[in-house]
Amino acid sequence: MSLSQHPTLSAPTGSLLDLIGKTPMVEVTKIDTGKCRLFLKLEAQNPGGSIKDRIAVSMIEAAEREGWLKPGGTIVEATAGNTGLALTLVGQAKGYKVLLVIPDKMSKEKIQHLRAMGADVRLTRSDVDHGHPEYYTDMAERLAQQIPGGFFVNQFANSANSEAHVKTTGPEIWEQMGHDVDAYVAGIGSGGTITGVAQYLKSQGSKAEIVLADPVGSVLAGLVNEGKPSPEGSYTVEGIGQNFVPDTAEMDLIDKAYSIPDAEAIATVRELLLKEGILAGSSSGTLIAAALRWCREQTEPKRVVTFVCDTGAKYLSKVYNDAWLADQGMGEREIQGDLSDLISRKYAKGDVVVIGPNDTLDTAFKRMRGADVSQLPVIDEGRLVGILDESDIVHIMNTDEITRKERFAKPVSSAMTRDLDTVQVTEPLDALIPLFDRDRVAIVLDGEQFVGLIARVDLINHLSLNR
Repeated sequence: MSLSQHPTLSAPTGSLLDLIGKTPMVEVTKIDTGKCRLFLKLEAQNPGGSIKDRIAVSMIEAAEREGWLKPGGTIVEATAGNTGLALTLVGQAKGYKVLLVIPDKMSKEKIQHLRAMGADVRLTRSDVDHGHPEYYTDMAERLAQQIPGGFFVNQFANSANSEAHVKTTGPEIWEQMGHDVDAYVAGIGSGGTITGVAQYLKSQGSKAEIVLADPVGSVLAGLVNEGKPSPEGSYTVEGIGQNFVPDTAEMDLIDKAYSIPDAEAIATVRELLLKEGILAGSSSGTLIAAALRWCREQTEPKRVVTFVCDTGAKYLSKVYNDAWLADQGMGEREIQGDLSDLISRKYAKGDVVVIGPNDTLDTAFKRMRGADVSQLPVIDEGRLVGILDESDIVHIMNTDEITRKERFAKPVSSAMTRDLDTVQVTEPLDALIPLFDRDRVAIVLDGEQFVGLIARVDLINHLSLNR
């Protein structure tokens, strides 16, 4: 495939807002789609990195027209992150302050991005239901009422949300697909995307099947397929799925729904990167997994459209992090029935961040900070000879006898603990408790071979996943 000899390029613009929409479409060619052709609309190429840029412009401009948002006002919203990024992008371009309420399960990349853009970010609980004062939409509405000039966007009941997709996303899909769409797959976060595009397709006489992609743990798929909510539960996918039906979502437009487990969504989005080279977010994995299910069920060739909703760069610490997946019980590993099942980062696989006895304390501290750990095994010629904890470094730093530079230049061997609290990999869970009672981390050995470390949080996580 060669580059177009006559690419269509736009003239320079004075605002990023002019670049929202008109996103490209690409066909999946290296993943099994059965008899069907699957097309992905690359919404990650919007300036804010997601499909939510479209609704941010629409909802803010509607609020301005209707007098809800005035100069100097504050935009307040409950968001899984992407709507917040979009509202911040558009709001700051228009001179507004932005306050966002975000559930605490969202990726740190999104939160860091929002704060770097100047948004006031308030984290709240992700383990409470709609109606609880700390549920993110309830909290955002309350804050908007308390702030002079505050405007609660409420994407879940804002008609300008779905209208953005009626006016932009739907027409773009219809044009790019040459007016030939057999199925359209989307999720429900706020409900605007699936509703707006479905409304437009039907207005054009399209017979396309409207398919909902829903995470397992969301109640919505059951409402479509069986007329009753699916069992409610927790899920790690961000941005889609709900325990209530948003006002913006017109459920009667939807023909069929698939409940997609986290593991399938994440495996799909990682396969997308490996085979198609597309770095997509977790919700895109749910959408594409559902689209692939639909495609593989067909007995005749069909044309199917779904989205890459946002970029996977926002999920590198989660979806694309093997250690994080293991902590969530979604890693591909065999259960051994011993203490190694608690260790998500094993030394033999190169997953453990280690230090040498002759390395400097400065090097050790940088490795701790970079890996977000508080202790490092000290390895000499493949053998465990000690462990270095943050407190060991503090002890060396707490002296005036030498300069700060000299303190950090001291070797790890001068500070590390040689009296190690080890347990054999075959010992029971109860063997960990005395170590934790002494504020120690458990060093797990298989004979004389170092296997890995177990901290309190690893035990708690293991017990939580295996209730």
